[in-house]
Amino acid sequence: MDETMYRQSGSAGNSVYVRLKEQMMSLELPPGTALSEKETSIRFQVSRTPVRESFVRLAQEGLVLVLPQRGTKVSLIDTGLVEEARFMREQLECAVIRLACASFPEAQLAELEANLARQRDSIEVHDGHRLFDLDEEFHRILFEGCGKLATWTVMQQMNIHFNRVRMLRLDTNPHWDHLYEQHSRMVEAIREQSPDAAERIMHDHLNLGVADLSVLREQYPEYFK
Repeated sequence: MDETMYRQSGSAGNSVYVRLKEQMMSLELPPGTALSEKETSIRFQVSRTPVRESFVRLAQEGLVLVLPQRGTKVSLIDTGLVEEARFMREQLECAVIRLACASFPEAQLAELEANLARQRDSIEVHDGHRLFDLDEEFHRILFEGCGKLATWTVMQQMNIHFNRVRMLRLDTNPHWDHLYEQHSRMVEAIREQSPDAAERIMHDHLNLGVADLSVLREQYPEYFK
């Protein structure tokens, strides 16, 4: 979306914050990138105040590091926090998918099926950013169907570093079919009310994001702490 459209879509500060966060999470602004209030204000056609406010919000979330006398930059990926987020997601998401196998609304099942179709389309055109968004949506639907959306929202606050590793993995690994297959098997397990099978699939799925962490660190050492 054009920068001016973001500026006009709401408060200047929130628009800048949203766009910057998208760029950081998608690695368009990679870890370690230097940030300038002046350059950012020019790019988004806003004053420095909303840019400064956005930097503060992003720093509070762990995406921006403000170094006195040394400037501001996109934070490096913290592998310790990656593992903590993976651990948290595994505990919560395995519990949620077991709940889904016990009882899950048909409306949300239909949403999962539609999501899978869009995942397939994204893989065919090789759109990694779209696939990432659909992966997130798939898991959010699981929480929604189990009446745990508040838990999903809280969990997202811990996902900053984990999600950047997931995005980096999508960018560097062109073989995405296994992601779609795992999601498809989850839906099948929910329909068959097979909690043990569903939990195994979820466990394997969430560990994919960190399985290649050592390889990614070797390939992109400048991105990691």
